[in-house]
Amino acid sequence: MTHFKPLAVIAALLASALAHADINVGVTVSATGPAASLGIPEKNTIALMPKTIGGQKVNYIVLDDASDTTAAVNNTRKLISENKVDIILGSTTTPNSLAMIDVAAENQTPVISMAASARIVEPVDAKKRWVFKTPQNDIMMSLAIAEHMASNGVKTVGFVGFSDAYGEGWFQEFSKAADLKKLKIVANERYARTDTSVTGQTLKLMSAKPDAILVAGSGTPAALPQKSLKERGYAGKVYQTHGVANADFLRVGGKDVEGTILPAGPVLVAEQLPASNPVKKSALAYVAAYEAANGKGSVSTFGAHAWDTGLLMAAAVPVALKKAQPGTPEFRAALRDALEQVKELPGAHGVFNMTPNDHLGLDQRARVMVKIENGNWKYIPPSP
Repeated sequence: MTHFKPLAVIAALLASALAHADINVGVTVSATGPAASLGIPEKNTIALMPKTIGGQKVNYIVLDDASDTTAAVNNTRKLISENKVDIILGSTTTPNSLAMIDVAAENQTPVISMAASARIVEPVDAKKRWVFKTPQNDIMMSLAIAEHMASNGVKTVGFVGFSDAYGEGWFQEFSKAADLKKLKIVANERYARTDTSVTGQTLKLMSAKPDAILVAGSGTPAALPQKSLKERGYAGKVYQTHGVANADFLRVGGKDVEGTILPAGPVLVAEQLPASNPVKKSALAYVAAYEAANGKGSVSTFGAHAWDTGLLMAAAVPVALKKAQPGTPEFRAALRDALEQVKELPGAHGVFNMTPNDHLGLDQRARVMVKIENGNWKYIPPSP
């Protein structure tokens, strides 16, 4: 019966090859286009991620979607069909991430998004059960802004946001928070990420005479309404979202964004946090890793969202490997299941506790209030 030996040898070789199959991680980020100031630090962060997890080699295939929804969808298809990825990290913006959901769900490939809107993961249904995300939900940050406004004498608010899913999501969530804190929204304006002037919107905001204005934009395009308001002499308080927490916003905004107040992930002011803060240690670990590779002061909260996708993936992979091998539908399903079970994982932005109904898993430990002072981020301690 010796003629069976070659088959047995081949089977053994195949088994050992499968046991050491590489884990392929697909990444799509907005490294060019209007969201580039968010996507570049994310791309830089992917380079810092582990090259082996659970004893398996990890390959990262990084594509640029140029801040474009169609490109994000095409990248997702390519990563799944050509690169046979086990998981996708990305994309950078809410519209891109929302556009990717159908393709990922159809191919049963888990995705961890780096974009903010709660709509990316809520409600968890047949499609969104494949999608997770790392940035704080709009409602968590909206409440932080509304609480700060209310405790600082603000009664009326003007709103100006992107004319896309980000701006709309923020308006819906901030409206709920404003209602809870008895704040009246007296103006609601929109503009495109690519606009170069918002004069019309500014004049409408000014004529409503709000005590404060909330700009719901992200990256450098979020500086435009603030510059325009400053030019027209608006003297009220200006708030921004956590979508502006990077050095490029400070650079583009310059003196016009002095005094801005915003909620942000603790990583933005990691060194200023009290020692008791549960996120300080994990946030500083990211800051150290990023600045060692990219220079002092180069860190941004957006790169930290990418870092947290890597931490979640690294927590889930060893669990999934006990059930299946990379490159198989079973492994992708096991990864999805393992992500849903991540508990008390400290990241750069907060402590993650995923559940079948919560694919973000962050709580109030994931936010702090920050002010722009002398061109830098200044931690605002909570009121006693």
